[in-house]
Amino acid sequence: PDAAHPESLAERRAHTDAWQARPGEASKAVYPVSITKDTVAGVPVLIVTPPGIGAGKGDRVLICLHGGGFNSDSGSLTESIPIANLTQTKVVSVLYRLAPEHPFPADVEDAVAVYKELLKTYKPQNIALYGTSAGAILTAETTVKLRQLGLPLPGALGIFSGLGDFSRLGDSWAMYTLTGLSGHLDPPDAQRHDKEYVGSTDLKDPVLSPLYADVKGFPPTLFITSGRDLLLSGTTILHRHFLAAGVDAQLVVFEALPHAFWNDVNLPESREAYGIMARFFDEKLGK
Repeated sequence: PDAAHPESLAERRAHTDAWQARPGEASKAVYPVSITKDTVAGVPVLIVTPPGIGAGKGDRVLICLHGGGFNSDSGSLTESIPIANLTQTKVVSVLYRLAPEHPFPADVEDAVAVYKELLKTYKPQNIALYGTSAGAILTAETTVKLRQLGLPLPGALGIFSGLGDFSRLGDSWAMYTLTGLSGHLDPPDAQRHDKEYVGSTDLKDPVLSPLYADVKGFPPTLFITSGRDLLLSGTTILHRHFLAAGVDAQLVVFEALPHAFWNDVNLPESREAYGIMARFFDEKLGK
């Protein structure tokens, strides 16, 4: 949108919903799956099922937390379809409550509720939790909350272009836009965080900002970002925090590409990224 005429929230949601539907169909054409609407623990979800569940994979499930800036859905399909197909595993894509109507921690509460319900059917080591952008942030937030609640942690995490510190968004936030082009270029500013999402929460709250949480003993975690990602700084800083705590934390950085580029199924690098994600979950789950 034109900077002089920014999108309203309703326009943004209509735009992202329409955008998500088109690439979602494109993803299904390449990675066939079936998709049904359902609720888990009262939370609306999409159940994304591959054509066939792989041998020995029927006791696994992946939980996808979509991106969209915490106020829209820009990934419930594109972030779940390829992964369900490639892992031959069911994905539960969570349609968590959105800001500003439902600021933090409503989204965390929804993700925890879904996870707790799935624990009734699946062993924790057979559950993966992952997301892109806002969903990547929510993945880390949810895992911290699970530990606070004394619940068993999932078997693997995927933090794909996220951050762990709302008090300092990092250098790349100033350098790049969502498209990977030049950003505002002003020095990083702690006041540029998402106030509608954060609300009155302390910016260093360990659930909101997992950089301030004890992550020792967290499950194996895959971090993915790219050279022109506005969340490059946030992703790599959180990765180092996991490494310092002794977590099996892997980092993959794609050259030159913008934020969450893997939402475009037509990019060869997207298909490479899906393969990396799928292999990671296959290797780490059930251990």
